[in-house]
Amino acid sequence: MIRESDFVKLRVMVPLEAGERVRQALGAAGAGVQGAYSFCSGTYRQTGRFKPEKGARPAVGEIGRLESVEEEVIETICPKDILEKVLQAVRQAHPYEEPAIDILPRLEIY
Repeated sequence: MIRESDFVKLRVMVPLEAGERVRQALGAAGAGVQGAYSFCSGTYRQTGRFKPEKGARPAVGEIGRLESVEEEVIETICPKDILEKVLQAVRQAHPYEEPAIDILPRLEIY
């Protein structure tokens, strides 16, 4: 049987040099717990592209200029009941003004 999970999948895009700091923030806030394991996550690389517009305070790049940054995508699971706390920890650790964070629902087999 399949049911809705008490966990969500988090996907956070972060520049390579900040990956470890964000992973530690995720784990310390309680994300990435799977059974008797903690700080569980997976990563892959991507190229992030963006153009800071007027009013932005970019950590990387310049206003009005298209930028590309080598990034790490961090994926982990997070209990729904601590999601707000985990998102706050990610935002504090993340260098971007507007971090790209995906929150995906999960199903589980029971």
